[in-house]
Amino acid sequence: MGGVIIIIGIIFGVIFGIFYLFISSRNKERLALIEKGAEASIFFGKSRRVTAMWKVIVVNFALLLMGIGAGIFIAGILHHSLGIEEDIAYPGTIFLMAGLGLFMGFYLTKKLNNDA
Repeated sequence: MGGVIIIIGIIFGVIFGIFYLFISSRNKERLALIEKGAEASIFFGKSRRVTAMWKVIVVNFALLLMGIGAGIFIAGILHHSLGIEEDIAYPGTIFLMAGLGLFMGFYLTKKLNNDA
């Protein structure tokens, strides 16, 4: 029980650290721009259109979950039909299909950026 609490604490600590570093570095960057007299509009180019972040997250998360589901399905077929050991079939197929789902998400995100 104590190990679970420590792991959960570490996970939340890492998430907090990532957000803290992101926000503090962005703040330092903007302060440096203000000191030099530059405008912050250089980060937002008008010629390049960017897809909303929530669309990218939803597409990648949906494809990841579909890849995991397909991986479980294919692993079950491999285990029952071909007799591949369960300890090999399930993790290997799940990770393979999840990776393929994220790879497809990368290309769909590029397409969303081009269409936006």
